[in-house]
Amino acid sequence: MRLDKYLKNSRIIKRRTIAKEACEGGRVSINGKVAKPSMEVEVGDIIEIRFGDKTLKAEITNIAEHVTKDSAKEMFVIID
Repeated sequence: MRLDKYLKNSRIIKRRTIAKEACEGGRVSINGKVAKPSMEVEVGDIIEIRFGDKTLKAEITNIAEHVTKDSAKEMFVIID
């Protein structure tokens, strides 16, 4: 699944266009490498997103096309 679509489906970022802009701005990295919106993600990848002065680090645990609000929380685990 594409990174921008995953970020939207997992509800880490609210809209796909915002997820795409964050990737294009160099604020998203996968496994330590800056990621483009079209990059494919896999289970076990570590996503790091910089929101201003905060950084969110999460590991992908599940990938799904159609997700409910409750099951979206099961798609990733926050890493400190």
